[in-house]
Amino acid sequence: MGLSSKLFLISADDAVHALSNAAFMRMLRQEAVARIPEFAGQRVRQVSMVVALLNGVPTRIVRCTFAILDIDEDGVLDVARWNAQQIARVGDPLAPERPERTSLPQVVDAASRFIARGGSWEPDQALLHRIEEAGLLRRVCPRVKVVR
Repeated sequence: MGLSSKLFLISADDAVHALSNAAFMRMLRQEAVARIPEFAGQRVRQVSMVVALLNGVPTRIVRCTFAILDIDEDGVLDVARWNAQQIARVGDPLAPERPERTSLPQVVDAASRFIARGGSWEPDQALLHRIEEAGLLRRVCPRVKVVR
């Protein structure tokens, strides 16, 4: 048994597009060959999935996360915004689980929550089903074309 990581982009019309992990890493490194003109000027929904494999065949989905990618007019990923959203999703690992109770009203710094929420989404059941089918190779979906 093994694990496989899969990435998908969801277009405005809810079509599921496969994105190679290598291409996404090039996008994160802002390499010259990492533009996706098909999604230029859009906020694109991304799915990151971990799939269990048995003899190389996907058997079940282990984990699925959903993010939003901001693609500029040239088809280049806004890496700074993506990084800020991912860091905000982690939260502060040093923060106490429960704030101290005092007689004073609590003021909560929710800035990171708003940043994180702006970088995530949840699919409806029909779209989730199509995403899962694509992850388990039961649905053929077009590949995202990454160009110079």
